[in-house]
Amino acid sequence: MSGGSGETSDADLVARVARGDRAALRLLFMRHHARVYRFVMRQTGSETMADDVANEVFLEVWRQAARFEGRAQVSTWLLGIARFKALSMLRKRSEEALDEGQAEAVADGADTPEVVTMKDDKASALRRFVDGLSDEHREVIDLAYYHGKSVTEIGDILAVPVATVKTRMFYARKKLGEALKAAGYDRGWP
Repeated sequence: MSGGSGETSDADLVARVARGDRAALRLLFMRHHARVYRFVMRQTGSETMADDVANEVFLEVWRQAARFEGRAQVSTWLLGIARFKALSMLRKRSEEALDEGQAEAVADGADTPEVVTMKDDKASALRRFVDGLSDEHREVIDLAYYHGKSVTEIGDILAVPVATVKTRMFYARKKLGEALKAAGYDRGWP
């Protein structure tokens, strides 16, 4: 079905998975597990989390294969699933860490407790505002600032031209700036 190479394309494998073909899922796993694992490892810094998320991605492929529309490469789709799952896991982990260790974090800081609280509030507000952006804008901000991806890498992950990434970045920054200013988080303090 694929080009003359004789190797089944990823999209063909996804179509087979959608029909309940476990061998096709195993082949996708063998082709992409290492890439997904490395991507999550870079995002989270945790081997355990990378392992968990990478495995969950392929469970998700099993469940969602029929919905794959082929607008992006399969590898890009897999990284999108991985990114979403890793972010969810990181969010849960940071909420748990905040519950457990907020007092120690304030006590250890070189800043006064008031400044630490102000910085935490601004960071939380910024995360809330990022979460409130449109999907397109949230993705570019998230990949650029929280995962250190270049404009070119973001274009590859999202399967859009670099110019599109730059445009989305411009509007996302503008919206975040306006939201922070409107919420009273202007310059003048850390």
